[in-house]
Amino acid sequence: MPSVIALDAMGSDRAPKPEIEGAIHAARNYGVRVLLVGPETIIKAELDRHPAASRLPIEIVHASEVITMEDKAVQAVRSKRDSSMLVGLRLVREGRAAGFVTAGNTGAAMAAAKMVLGALQGVDRPALAAVFPTAPGTAAILLDVGANVDCKPHNLEQFAVMGEIYFRSMFGDLKSGRSAFGSTKGPRVGLLSIGEEETKGNELTRESFQLLKQLPLNFLGNVEGRDIFSGHVDVIVADGFVGNVALKVSEGVANLVRTVLKESLKATISRQVGYMLSRSAFSDFKKRIDHTEYGGAPLLGVKGVCIITHGSSNANAIKNAVRVAAEFSQRQINASIEQGLAALHSAPAEAEAAPAQ
Repeated sequence: MPSVIALDAMGSDRAPKPEIEGAIHAARNYGVRVLLVGPETIIKAELDRHPAASRLPIEIVHASEVITMEDKAVQAVRSKRDSSMLVGLRLVREGRAAGFVTAGNTGAAMAAAKMVLGALQGVDRPALAAVFPTAPGTAAILLDVGANVDCKPHNLEQFAVMGEIYFRSMFGDLKSGRSAFGSTKGPRVGLLSIGEEETKGNELTRESFQLLKQLPLNFLGNVEGRDIFSGHVDVIVADGFVGNVALKVSEGVANLVRTVLKESLKATISRQVGYMLSRSAFSDFKKRIDHTEYGGAPLLGVKGVCIITHGSSNANAIKNAVRVAAEFSQRQINASIEQGLAALHSAPAEAEAAPAQ
């Protein structure tokens, strides 16, 4: 049976055009059923511009209000009870959808998800996890990238566990020895800091280091910003302030590289000929560093699936966000996170209860 994903049709900067086009591509390519949530008349008018959509598993779920980018997050969540964001999340809570995707106000999406879905057992603060391309052609996860500006060491400890589980659920095999929680093998986890030495960083990173090195994870220690793309680490842990800055700087650099490279290749006749001959390789390069290919950031730690993507998202980003939501649900990542956190909390108690030898 295909997954059902609720999509906030009014979230992006150019809504509902990218959402509807992305929903059509997702339904066609991935076989998911998409529920477009928002004002019915607006969505239907845009959907009617795509006659082929009538043959796809796409439905409209009416919501009379919209939370804008200018709205104050918590206030909007409390006052706009029939917004596309809250209606979509309620579909997940009620079991009518396996996941929810929005390109809307990030702060409001996080507040709404925590209010409507609630946090998983053992999670103090949910975290946003972003996927980055790496030099070897693989992927790495950075979390938190904006859900929690101010964190405490135990928050980063939970982020490490959730990120490790998310990485092996999406990119590894939970049944393999390499991915087994509690093994010294498995995804390589690093703490983002300003130096590799244990004593480097601020008070938060130094205290977090002591907690992370005691976890039953493959903890490498501190890593620096350049390690996000090196392929030497799989999961990078940071507070939401540092993580969000790293995310936005990385996206800016990727855009700069694409623009400069394209302009350089077209600067002269000889370069234009070279560009034509290497256009396939250039397209592969653009796709590899294109953040829209990675489908948005899951909010790890809530009861249900919530994927948050950029307000500037195009149809490709929406399509891939819907794909990620479906995969997250199908692989039952939340159940794995709860099991991992339960094991984390039970370990100290078992150690204390063990009889002295």
